[in-house]
Amino acid sequence: MFSKKTHSVLTKSQQNGVFLLVGVIVVCLLGFAYYNYKHPKYNQNLIYIDSTTQLKIDSLKLLKAKQAKSYQYKIYPFNPNFLKEGKAYRLGLSAEEHDRLMAFRAKGQWINSAEDFQEVTKVSDEVLNKISPYFKFPDWVVAQQQAKTREKPKTVLSYEQKKDLNSVTAEDLEKISGVGKVLSKRIIAYRNKIGKFRSDIQLKDVWGLKHDVIDKITAKMTVKSNYQQPKIDINQASLIELSEIPYFDYELAREIFQLIKVKQGIKSFKELSKLQQFPTSKIDRIKLYLTINK
Repeated sequence: MFSKKTHSVLTKSQQNGVFLLVGVIVVCLLGFAYYNYKHPKYNQNLIYIDSTTQLKIDSLKLLKAKQAKSYQYKIYPFNPNFLKEGKAYRLGLSAEEHDRLMAFRAKGQWINSAEDFQEVTKVSDEVLNKISPYFKFPDWVVAQQQAKTREKPKTVLSYEQKKDLNSVTAEDLEKISGVGKVLSKRIIAYRNKIGKFRSDIQLKDVWGLKHDVIDKITAKMTVKSNYQQPKIDINQASLIELSEIPYFDYELAREIFQLIKVKQGIKSFKELSKLQQFPTSKIDRIKLYLTINK
């Protein structure tokens, strides 16, 4: 029989060494904790450094974002009939507006003018105004459009034969060459905005309506009602009355009102041209609503 003796893994001196090492580690940990307790500024400096770094990072991100926003997509002349989805997105068209264009083209139909493009896609005036200068159509399309604009009314209608511009419908306007659905609706909308036309010259204020198209409209239509509305003496007008003039907003009306009060009345509309916001080019239309009684 062999007797089994138990032997310690570590000698006594080695065990003492382990105990000593553990004791040193414990003392170091306690000392570090005590130092942090007595010197809190150390931790604060670390936090301060982290905060400063984070601020720099945030500043760099903000700068990058501003640089990204400042980038503007350069537009080159293009035929709107072949407008791709990616380019349409960069030009500001929505997916629905581009889909309408694609559906129109799928029927074998073509866009031949900026008015056609807006009528088909339903884009806003802002987007159309931005991209339409870059539309490029084939030469034969351009020649055809120019020929249409040179067309003159074949017959001259008398005043009695013309329709009242204040009572015609959008459908009536669409029958005139150069006036599509978009322009006809725009004319009606502007007529409603100003409370009916007082003169044919107010057609100049309809956005997108060219002079040759206005000539075609006035050859068949004219203002018959609402043209004899009484005018207001500008020197006696109240601020509210001035602000209701279609060509004035409230701020401009207030400036005009104050100028008249300071000068104790004006003798000519030219005196108002000193006001920076006064629409001098529209004096002929403004005189439809205001007068100066001397």
